[in-house]
Amino acid sequence: MDDVVSTTTEPGLETLPAPVRARVVARAAEVLPEVPRLPPSLRRVAAFAPARRGRLGAGAITAALADDDLRERVAVQLTARGPAAADPVDALALAWLLRPEGWTAVLADGVRRLEEQTGTGAREAEVERLRARLEQAEQAHRELRASHRVQVDEYKSEISTLRRRLGESRAAERAARSGEENELREAVAAREEAQAQAAAHLKEVRRLRAQVSGLEEELAAGRRTTRAAKDEGTVRARVLLETLLDAAGGLQRELALPPVSGNPADRVEAEVAGAGERGPGGGPVRPSVTPALLEQYLAMPRARLVVDGYNVSKTAWPQSSLEAQRIRLLKALAPVVARTGAETTVVFDAAASSHRPVVGAPRGVKVLFSPEGVIADDVIRDLVTAEPVGRVVLVVTSDGALGADVARAGARVVPSDVLRALLDRTA
Repeated sequence: MDDVVSTTTEPGLETLPAPVRARVVARAAEVLPEVPRLPPSLRRVAAFAPARRGRLGAGAITAALADDDLRERVAVQLTARGPAAADPVDALALAWLLRPEGWTAVLADGVRRLEEQTGTGAREAEVERLRARLEQAEQAHRELRASHRVQVDEYKSEISTLRRRLGESRAAERAARSGEENELREAVAAREEAQAQAAAHLKEVRRLRAQVSGLEEELAAGRRTTRAAKDEGTVRARVLLETLLDAAGGLQRELALPPVSGNPADRVEAEVAGAGERGPGGGPVRPSVTPALLEQYLAMPRARLVVDGYNVSKTAWPQSSLEAQRIRLLKALAPVVARTGAETTVVFDAAASSHRPVVGAPRGVKVLFSPEGVIADDVIRDLVTAEPVGRVVLVVTSDGALGADVARAGARVVPSDVLRALLDRTA
């Protein structure tokens, strides 16, 4: 064995059994503060408390005891104390430190007996430990078998209960399945009947909806026609009525007309005297309109002014662009409209363009661009036709065909240069 101490050579501390080495270190730690000339590694250990020296300084003490000189100084201090061996391990530790005569043989014999005792005790302890574990395992096995028997009984009881319940469930399931099949057949029949009824009802609803839709369309068309005719007639009548009322109450005040003179026969005489003077189309020739007369017309109650935009602007400012012409015309019209209060609409021709420019119309002036494919003359004709007979309507244009059409509709035609003269005078 590796730990057997040889009797022919001095055994080192590292060859001793672990209990003996630990006791050697403990004995040396007891007298360490009294040992002279301690090496630096042990001086700090010597300052520790006795209980801490052997525990914290074991490594340093073990290494230092390899020096025979230091071991002898430790042995001197132990001899001076007169130590007595407390047990076989302590006796072996003192034998290694003090080294009396024949100490190697004593140490070898003691180590051998210690190892035999340790081995026998260890085996006995191991046997006792294994016996205790065997008893524990047998007891656990008995308890486990008992618990298993209880669990088996419980499982058997539970299985019997489950089997009984399974039989009951199967019987109930067969009864429920039979009832479900009957109910399913009844439900299928009821659904087929309901679907047939629903299809018939849906067909009838569609027929009724078609009839209702047709009746609603006819009613809406009738309402629209009635409303349009009623609204148009109402507007025309109201405008004419307001015009007549305003004219009757303020005509003389607005125009400062002199008192009426003459008699009704004067008109007949004048027509007979001028029977040979007829205008185009057989109508009487109206007196020419001057800028002053135009302003008087515009000042009449509810007067309506329609301007052929480009016809006027191209005559007045032919060198300018169309945009500049529009701006100058609208800017020049603003003070005239503000002063007279006439309802004014300026119509520009945009039949050949899909673009409608944005213009800043003065207050009281409406600006219209004719729709694509429609000339401004047609828009002006529609505006004049929409006015009631008897209202003062003035159309500014130098277009002969347009002038003849609006004159037949009851409007007064004002040449473009007359409006330009009025605008120049106002500016």
